[in-house]
Amino acid sequence: MKKLALLLMPLLLIVVMSSSMASNSEAAEPAYKPFTAKPGTQTETVYIHELRPDKSGVHVVVDPIEWYEGEAAQKVFAKYEPDAGIDGPLDGYYIVNPDDTLATYPVAPNAEVLMQIYDRGELDSDILWNEPISLEKFIHIFGQSDLFDLSSFPYHITIENGQITSIVQQYIP
Repeated sequence: MKKLALLLMPLLLIVVMSSSMASNSEAAEPAYKPFTAKPGTQTETVYIHELRPDKSGVHVVVDPIEWYEGEAAQKVFAKYEPDAGIDGPLDGYYIVNPDDTLATYPVAPNAEVLMQIYDRGELDSDILWNEPISLEKFIHIFGQSDLFDLSSFPYHITIENGQITSIVQQYIP
């Protein structure tokens, strides 16, 4: 019996330590936080239809939308979907696109691009909240839709002096 206990003790320690480490790493992962605009800036939520790099810079063709989360999403959902038979939007967000008019904006050369999830060229494309990438990389990966079609995600854009200075991908559960 002592031999069995001596053999099982290291195995038990490995199992306990690995489960403890796994729960600590899960707890350390930051949780989703809704996007908040910088005070005093013009921010729109959009679907990006096209990125146009040329000699004069990069231009983005967007479809502005209305993005709602939480309680606001429930109120808007009730307004637009009164006969849906459910209390609110299933995933806690609701999108309204009252006008399909497209707009085109130039992008500042030093624009910040923050991504939540995209094809990083790895098998495991985990969510990395607000991962900064270069505008050039964003243009490159936006054109690839093997794993993620980035045009199906909403983006929050900040516009200053007529140019986009920030592009933040909205995570969709």
